[in-house]
Order: sequence, then structure tokens, then C-alpha cells
Amino acid sequence: MITRFITESILESLVPGRVTVLFGARRTGKTTLINAIADRLSEKSVLKLNGEDLTVAEILASGRQEVLENLTKGYDCILIDEAQSINGIGKNLKLLIDTSPNLSILATGSASFDLRNQLGEPLTGRSVYFMLYPFSYGELALDYLESQRKTPDLLIYGTYPQVFLSKNNKEKRLVLENIKNGYLLKDVLMLDNLKDSLFVLQLLRLIAFQIGNEVSFNELAGQLGSTVKTVQRYLDILEKTFVIFRLNGYSRNLRKEITKSPRYYFWDNGIRNVIINNMNPLDQRDDIGKLWENFCVAERVKKQVYLQTFSDFYFWRTYDQQEIDLIEITDGKMSAFEFKWNSKNARIPAAFQNHYPDASYTVINRENFGDFIDLPK
Repeated sequence: MITRFITESILESLVPGRVTVLFGARRTGKTTLINAIADRLSEKSVLKLNGEDLTVAEILASGRQEVLENLTKGYDCILIDEAQSINGIGKNLKLLIDTSPNLSILATGSASFDLRNQLGEPLTGRSVYFMLYPFSYGELALDYLESQRKTPDLLIYGTYPQVFLSKNNKEKRLVLENIKNGYLLKDVLMLDNLKDSLFVLQLLRLIAFQIGNEVSFNELAGQLGSTVKTVQRYLDILEKTFVIFRLNGYSRNLRKEITKSPRYYFWDNGIRNVIINNMNPLDQRDDIGKLWENFCVAERVKKQVYLQTFSDFYFWRTYDQQEIDLIEITDGKMSAFEFKWNSKNARIPAAFQNHYPDASYTVINRENFGDFIDLPK
């Protein structure tokens, strides 16, 4: 059992009159975590529900105070898994809190697009949100030797819980294929009544090959025989279903800086690799730089989200090809990071150093990355 870093924060958030919401992609361990939290609440009366159960969904979508009161009578805490499946869940949770002020609620959802919209306005001021990603590097609690041995595998197969805990590479591949086809596409397509799974996979493949490069919506639209508006719509949904995330270019109005085209990264390297159908080991690949950059950027963002540092993330590049992989700004302090799998040294771009003299600059390689992405014990 790998303990999830946010467990204690979620337990602390479960106070009367509040709804705690846990977002995350399918198969990231939300159900396992909610069961572990239920075990920790053994001194309280806890009701566990699943929003995909039709009877549960009907009751929680009823909008009838007496029905909701009957459901929750005698309980201190309600745990609702897959809450995004319940129509009008936000208004009904508000009704529950209004009528039972001593009740605390924890709801999980696999699609922020739908659930956050439903929960936002009705529960303003009475809700708190958490994110759950595939295992973070810090949650794996690897020592230095274990880290050196396992990191190449993490770059290929990622850290989805079921994948990481699989016995061999064949099993890891089968689990990833199942996540891609059975869960990832399901969540993407169910939003906005989308139907074209082939388009989604083709778009993701194009993004997967452009890790570390700016993405042109016009070029993507041309390659897919579609429109810029359609491409942007699908990319937005892929972000809201926790498949990919974007970094925008950073600028303080230096004329040479690129800001209009974003870069996209996958939350999990394994998903990226199964999308392009390449699970070869590192010594047989020509994209180690992309794998390393995706891994480091995603793990750093996960770390800062879990630590609640409220950091902002960007990339930096000029039109004359000077660039930095990751810019992190926390409480007004700027840190710049370059990701090199084997190299220990890289020169800071002159334009960046001249324009941002107070920023720190660090090269992250396979020897020093631990502190960069580890979580405090």
C-alpha cells in the first residue's frame, strides 16, 4: 500500500458543513484513497456511495430534501465516488449541507469539466478541491539506488498505480492499453457528446511527438483535416480530463520572446508512450530528451500542487532559438530549469540572464533530480 501524499490534508478538510472534492483521471487511485479515508474515519458513522450506481444517482439527483435527509440520517460523513455521474450534483450537495449542517462530504470526480461546473456556484465558500495524479515520484519513497534503477522504467511505463504495481512489462503494457481504450477515451468522449475516438487518438499522437516544442493550432488543424476551433476544443477537453496540460510562454514584454503558442505535456509518460505505440527501452529510443522533459515537468507540477505552493509554470523561448524548459514563479521568485538526461552542464541563455538577472538557473539531470521532484517525508 503506497500512501498518497494528500491523505492527511483531505482528512483535515472533512469538517461539518463542507464539501471536499477530489479530482483526477480514472485509474489514478481515487477509489482506493476514498476507502483508505473511510478506514481512518472508523470513529465516525460513514456512508459510502458510488455515483455510477443507478439507484444512488437517482436519489442524489432527486432535489427532494426529505429523500436526501432519509439517505443521510444518522451519518457524520458521506463519501461519494464518481460524483460526476450524478445529474445536478452541485445543487443537491448544497441542499444536503443546508439541511444537515453537521454533515461532512467527500466527493470524487474523474472529469473536472463537468463536476467543477456543477459544484462551483452552489457551493461557493463551502467547498475545497484536491487533485490526485498517478503516483508521484515522492510517493514511491525510493532511495538513491532504487531511484537510479527504476527511473528508466518510469520514463517508459509511467506511474499509474496499477501499472507501477504490475509484475512485468507485458502486464504493464496491457494495463496501459486498457486505460487508454477503456477509461481515457471514455471520459474524453462522454464530455460534450463527442464521438470521434480516432480524431482524439490522432490529435494525441501529434501532441506526443511535439513534447518540448510549441504547438501550432493551424498546423494541427491542417494535419487532421479539421479547423482550429475544433482542435482547440478537443485540446481543452483533454486538459479537463487530466490527460495533458499546457505551459504558456513567459514574457515581460521582451520583443523577442515567444508567448502565443503553448507547449503540451502528458500527466503520465506511460500514456504518452502507449499513444505512440512505442514501449521500447531507453537504449533503443531517439526521444529520451522528450521523455525526460515530460517526466520532470509533470512531476514538478504535481509536487507543487500537492505542497500547495501556488506556483505558476511557463516555458521561455526567443525567436532566435534561445530557450529554457521550465520557468517556475513562486511568491514572486523566479526559478529556471533545464532538463538534460545525461549532461550536467548547460549555459544559461544570455538574453534570459540579461533580462532576468535575479532568476536562479539549474540543470536537472538523472543524478540530481530527486530533490527537484521529491515530496517531504
